[in-house]
Amino acid sequence: MLMTKFLFNALKRFPKLSHFLRSVRDLVDQNKPVISTKWGFTLQGNEAMALGQFEPDETRLVRQILLDVDILVNIGANVGYYCCHALSLGKPVIAVEPIPRNVYYLIKNIERNSWSKQAEIFPVALGSESCILSIWGSDTGASLVRGWAKIPETYVQQVPVLTLDRVLGSRLQNLRALILVDIEGSEFTMLQGALATFENNIRPIWMLEITTYQNQPCGIAINPNFVQTFEIFFSHGYRAYLADALTAHELLLADVIKIAEKQTNLKNYNFIFQ
Repeated sequence: MLMTKFLFNALKRFPKLSHFLRSVRDLVDQNKPVISTKWGFTLQGNEAMALGQFEPDETRLVRQILLDVDILVNIGANVGYYCCHALSLGKPVIAVEPIPRNVYYLIKNIERNSWSKQAEIFPVALGSESCILSIWGSDTGASLVRGWAKIPETYVQQVPVLTLDRVLGSRLQNLRALILVDIEGSEFTMLQGALATFENNIRPIWMLEITTYQNQPCGIAINPNFVQTFEIFFSHGYRAYLADALTAHELLLADVIKIAEKQTNLKNYNFIFQ
């Protein structure tokens, strides 16, 4: 325990050492084995994902929805877990992922499974406008929100930011799309740059993780944009559902407010909008 605390304080005081050690870790990480998954594709970069231990309920639901859409847009694509699921089902993908370590595996996993011509990859973050921002963390926990999940402030890098409307343009206008979002607290800001996407001829299905009290920075008791995030969807004619079922557990604005006020407890914070 004392050794762990000593290392943490040392890395906090010497950010260049912290950066060097992470670079060494990433080089060692790249020699980890490629794993054949039960879904018929190989995956490298996250053992839990490859072994089917990552979000099993969400995975089943995503695969079910993918059968009824033409394309997957994966925002916060990480190493390409959900992208590979979509591609294995014959669905092309647009993947958005800003962390270089994750982009490395995202490209490798798509190329190794011979899907290079069915995927577009954007190594950027998404926000309300085009700019450059700091992002903290790596792997499955990187966030544009400073202090998110107690990520050390020394664990930071700068990334380019675009809007989703800029990335997609008009290419989804007449396609049935699933937009899958897992971006650790930045959902509301991202949606500010997606207003044109809401008006596509065929409205996309959205699936987002939106937390309330979990992982918030110190001093912030609740996600300040939780209710507002739902209001964006409601204002564009969407209906909200818990991600454990597509045809039940619809959430009205009153239900969302109860969740925000901690009057309702949820098992997970993944939501579907359609």
